[in-house]
Amino acid sequence: MAERKRPAAVLDAVHATTTQGSASGSKRSRTSIGSTDEYDQISRIGEGGFAVVYKARHCVTGKTVAVKCLSLPDDTEESPDDAEAELLREARFLETCSGNPYVVGFEGLVRDPTNGDLFLAMEYVAAPSLHTFLWGRRHGPPLPETEVRSFMWKLLSGAKMMHDRRVVHRDIKPANILVGQGGELVKICDLGLAISKSEPPPYNQAGTAWYIAPEMLLGKPDYDARVDTWSLGCVMAEMLTGKTLFLCEDDDEDDEEIDEEIKDEILQLRSIFRVLGMPDKRTWPGLRSLPLTAKALQLLPAEHKRSSLRDIFPEEKLSKEGFEVLQGLLTCNPNKRLTAAKALKLPWFIAPCPAAAPKIDIDPSLVVPPRKKTPRIKFIPPAVPEKITFTIPVAMWNAQRV
Repeated sequence: MAERKRPAAVLDAVHATTTQGSASGSKRSRTSIGSTDEYDQISRIGEGGFAVVYKARHCVTGKTVAVKCLSLPDDTEESPDDAEAELLREARFLETCSGNPYVVGFEGLVRDPTNGDLFLAMEYVAAPSLHTFLWGRRHGPPLPETEVRSFMWKLLSGAKMMHDRRVVHRDIKPANILVGQGGELVKICDLGLAISKSEPPPYNQAGTAWYIAPEMLLGKPDYDARVDTWSLGCVMAEMLTGKTLFLCEDDDEDDEEIDEEIKDEILQLRSIFRVLGMPDKRTWPGLRSLPLTAKALQLLPAEHKRSSLRDIFPEEKLSKEGFEVLQGLLTCNPNKRLTAAKALKLPWFIAPCPAAAPKIDIDPSLVVPPRKKTPRIKFIPPAVPEKITFTIPVAMWNAQRV
């Protein structure tokens, strides 16, 4: 069975971590590497299944940063060299996105002089994730359209700048978006699954199931940056309703008959087509050329012909101009899907100017909500071995500063 994606850790005020690489090798960063001796550890601010994040302060400048180290179970067979390559790769993408106000900033790499372990220093953002923010509002009314528009303008602007630098995030979701300062601060984080479009295909399948674009689910090996705009459409829908739009649940007895090798993809595609309708050769001419399409068409119900997206988002909930953006982002045919640049030119963002941030009460006491059942997703084997991570002892940082 193909390797499954590690579940991302939800780390508020810091960065969730996933560690699956792309199909190509990792280039080594040219960034100079500092020392952990240059920092004072303040506190542990987040921990997930595969990463620990600390708040630290530079001894000379006094600047506060978030420092991430990778952590895996003791029985892992993964090598230190592969782990370091992964961290260098993520650092390279963060460095490439430097200056993007809507992506978490890169602060450098640091190495522990006692054992040589490598750490990634990032901008410290004292803000919850969008996932936690929406969870805190779950008993109240959904976000108003004007506020969703302001969030989307920032997210699409951040994605456009990423894509202009040929970086594709591949795991945009509420848990990987930080929001704060009454809605003025919006930052995309966790580039652990990013790829560069400068790297030739084939590209492997990666991301969190509920936000993965249909062409990736169907095995398209040369997808482009529009897998990110699909994910942003899912995020937009979630902000408007407070619920995951394409929530895949395996609770049907008939599902047991689906081949395990493609079950994850089929169930997720079914949740998408139930809402958007089943595409055909007219709406998606290249559909039948994708690797998984033939099997998918045999297993997916044919009765879902009509899109019910407007039924879910009636005009009293989302204006005509707003629906044009949502529908354009959530278009199954990637060739017809909006890019971030084209989405920003639509009337919804033109007048009145959406640059003014919404004033939203963000409760600083928000805690990480109970996790939903982790969506299952498999990876298409890449052309070369994936880069993997290794365990970095947490005790190291505690021993640094007594």
